[in-house]
Amino acid sequence: MREAVVVATVHDPADVHGVHAAEGHSRWTCLARRTGLHGGWEAVEWAWLPPGGVSGEHLHSRTEELYFIADGQGEVTLDGVPRPVRAGAAVLTGLGHRHALRNTGDRPLSWLVVELPARKGPFMRHTATTVITDLRRTGPVDASTVLTGPLRTVEVARLPPGVTAELNADGVEHTVYVTGGDGTARTGPTSVPLAPGVALTLPLGTTARLTAGGHGLECFHAVLAVPGGAPT
Repeated sequence: MREAVVVATVHDPADVHGVHAAEGHSRWTCLARRTGLHGGWEAVEWAWLPPGGVSGEHLHSRTEELYFIADGQGEVTLDGVPRPVRAGAAVLTGLGHRHALRNTGDRPLSWLVVELPARKGPFMRHTATTVITDLRRTGPVDASTVLTGPLRTVEVARLPPGVTAELNADGVEHTVYVTGGDGTARTGPTSVPLAPGVALTLPLGTTARLTAGGHGLECFHAVLAVPGGAPT
């Protein structure tokens, strides 16, 4: 069960008009999807709004979702209540809740979308179901205290220049999105240059060594539990 590490970038997005029934133009690209992965991912996506742009309000009737604000500032509306957000913020939205996002800044707003299935049924544990937190200030967050599905740790990770960290998809899967700095990722014999806008997703059984370049490296990092998952 050793699949290839998924490498994607945001540099050739699709143009979207009327996202979630809102007027106006946005951009979007898929960084990873459940095909080829073993956990409960629906998708990992990148989205973009121009100043004044809106991603329309919508209801989560089947999945849970995490927004991570990668760049810019905006206003997220959770169940009708507006809240300011800026780069570094994570917005966790559980089943049965509504959210929307508006760019309130004077430059583009971009964010990651991590969409996952929610657990249903009478034994579903109690959770807060909607939370906004600044990952750059609070440090890692255990998403399982908010959501019901397989998402676990979410964080903004930083490596000083020249420092290496190893990711092992052993019983879990990882997605990493570079938000700042530079470096390389090595998986097997392959070396991948790392720069803002590059994403890596590690299926079960894979590994990657991330080494920061001369400017250090900053990444959004999410870990997904794979029930019963064990690499072979």
